[in-house]
Amino acid sequence: MKRIIVPVDFSNVAESAFTFALEIASRHKAEMLLFHNFEVPVVESQFFPINYMDVYSSLEMAEFDFFKDKVAELRKIAESKNLSHVVMSHILTDGDLLYNLKDVILREKIDFVVMGTSGAEDWFENLVGTNTGSLILNVDIPVLTIPEKTDFKEIKTIGFTTRFRDKDQMALENVLRFAKTFNSKVKCLYVKTDNSDVSDETIEKWRTRFGANDVQFYIVYDNDVEGAVDDFLVSQEIDVLAMMTYKRSFFQKIFHASMTKKMAQNLTIPVLAFHE
Repeated sequence: MKRIIVPVDFSNVAESAFTFALEIASRHKAEMLLFHNFEVPVVESQFFPINYMDVYSSLEMAEFDFFKDKVAELRKIAESKNLSHVVMSHILTDGDLLYNLKDVILREKIDFVVMGTSGAEDWFENLVGTNTGSLILNVDIPVLTIPEKTDFKEIKTIGFTTRFRDKDQMALENVLRFAKTFNSKVKCLYVKTDNSDVSDETIEKWRTRFGANDVQFYIVYDNDVEGAVDDFLVSQEIDVLAMMTYKRSFFQKIFHASMTKKMAQNLTIPVLAFHE
């Protein structure tokens, strides 16, 4: 991991993501790229006769000054956490947020995304139904989402949900590399329902392959997938949940409203998503 991008809108949510990104960048000796995007309002000429370029230039300058001041504040946060050694650059774009972000990720050869998501009560929709979710489901690099009001703490245990598919193995290898920098334990969860088609032989092959990495496997027999994941997060004290993106329907099951009261009201577990 050499380059990390952090979309920032200078809200409390973005500040939490920035703090997480600082810690990750420091441990990976990676560079951080702060990304901010703004949209120019559409103006009808018949109602707004002023020259378009004058309007655009004034908005662009105002955004640039705002961005410059806020970046300085973020650098002070880095200093206060003794992380000012992390190399940071920044980029300001205008137009469609998702398009510009994906363009920058490709152009700047970004390896990892850290971004905030807000609203514990409507957390799933903020994760999957908006720009954050669109990015998770449409980029080929890992995306770490940080819920609102989540302070960084040592990542002791990383949970990984799996279906024991071949493509999941590469994701688990990436999780192990990520875990190594934090000296974290990795615990894998497979929820076996009545319709599951994973054989005991396949599970044993995974145990053999990843046994040297001290990966723990939890096979839970339950038709209530979301409930089983919920119990796993709480009982195993998971600090970060890693998973493949799969499809939107899978996220809907995992983050359904039936999550426990504790999780639904105050979700503070970051999610590390890998593209399928």
